[in-house]
Amino acid sequence: MKNLIYIFFFFVIAIATAQPQGTILVGGIAHLGTDSVIQNSVIGIREGKIVLVANELSSYNKTDYAEIINVSGKHIYPGIIAPNSTLGLTEIEAVRATNDFREVGSILPNIRSLIAYNTDSKVIPTIRSNGILMAQITPRGGLVSGTSSILMLDGWNWEDAVYKTDDGIHINWPRMQTRKFLDEDNTELGPYEKNKEYIKQIDELKKLFSDAKAYSQVEKPEEKNLRLESMKGLFNGTQTVFIHADYVKEIIEAIYFAKQNMLKVAIVGGKDSWMVTDMLRENNIAVVLSRVHDLPQRSEEDVDLPYKLPYLLQKAGVLFCLNNEGDMEAMGTRNLPFMAGTAAAYGLTKEQALRSITLNTAKILGIDKTAGSIEVGKDATLFISTGDALDMRTNNIEKAYIKGNSIDLNNDQKILYEKYKKKYGLK
Repeated sequence: MKNLIYIFFFFVIAIATAQPQGTILVGGIAHLGTDSVIQNSVIGIREGKIVLVANELSSYNKTDYAEIINVSGKHIYPGIIAPNSTLGLTEIEAVRATNDFREVGSILPNIRSLIAYNTDSKVIPTIRSNGILMAQITPRGGLVSGTSSILMLDGWNWEDAVYKTDDGIHINWPRMQTRKFLDEDNTELGPYEKNKEYIKQIDELKKLFSDAKAYSQVEKPEEKNLRLESMKGLFNGTQTVFIHADYVKEIIEAIYFAKQNMLKVAIVGGKDSWMVTDMLRENNIAVVLSRVHDLPQRSEEDVDLPYKLPYLLQKAGVLFCLNNEGDMEAMGTRNLPFMAGTAAAYGLTKEQALRSITLNTAKILGIDKTAGSIEVGKDATLFISTGDALDMRTNNIEKAYIKGNSIDLNNDQKILYEKYKKKYGLK
């Protein structure tokens, strides 16, 4: 009798495993994120992973998949990744009660953005609609802002959404020169002045990292120090130091600081990074580049310098990605693909521009083994657009997947659009 039961279960399992599983996308134009494009592609997804990337003329079996989707003439892209973002930490910038990206204090490496992330934010669905499917959620303020984490833009709570926990610590490098507002309304800026606190702030950073390094070498400290505990990953290679700096002298000092402490470092902002490309490349330091849709820092600079900065870094062989830090940054994150489109208009190829918001970002954040491109073995985080995703005129995301799960692309803006279109009989 027992043998019959075993045989029965064996056949049940065999039949279940023989059933077609997963999804296959057939006929699309696949932009892999690796500078390669496959016309008339086939992409197989099974158990959250990409299991097939090939040309439609290659040998494959559609019947191996439960769902076959014809995407002929449409474009397939890897999910866009937004680095250095306050998405999910802020809802309305002008309403202080909705902002949760900054803690009181100056040196706060142990502050974790992860636990403050709000998956119910109304902003997040508007970002997903443009193909941004992952983000590095980052705290702000102080000399050491805290610890960022990488999250998928879908999930019931932050535990569901987390992709990489505590990936790096963020430092706001002290400015050598500062400016103050001359009026009470904070509209008129005065002249640049020497930052009298600069040396003191640098000394604070040096002491912090010296203490953290010594602490990391103690196996069982008698008393746990939360600040220094949070920095252990910096000295075993599992975390990155993200140094926020724009001006050339500050970038150079930050690089020397990183070398002295033997840290894995990325520069965030880097508006003057084009001046020190040799130094960045030789020290293998990447740049999370400031908002492309911006004005130059100095009146004597080319007015289109921010637009062509990605090309200058690409030409010099510096690894970089794009971010959207600045005013209205959470809501404006949806424009990240269009910033890449601008970079393409100013020197990059379209595929290099795509790489600057996908695979390059994944490499800088340390998740490129599983994300950032459409390759066999990686997570199936990708989207389908009827037009060019980097062109705001034709971008139209029809379907998106995060780890193989089809996600809802609806949002409040779309709901209101359909509501009033119906009311006024628009077609």
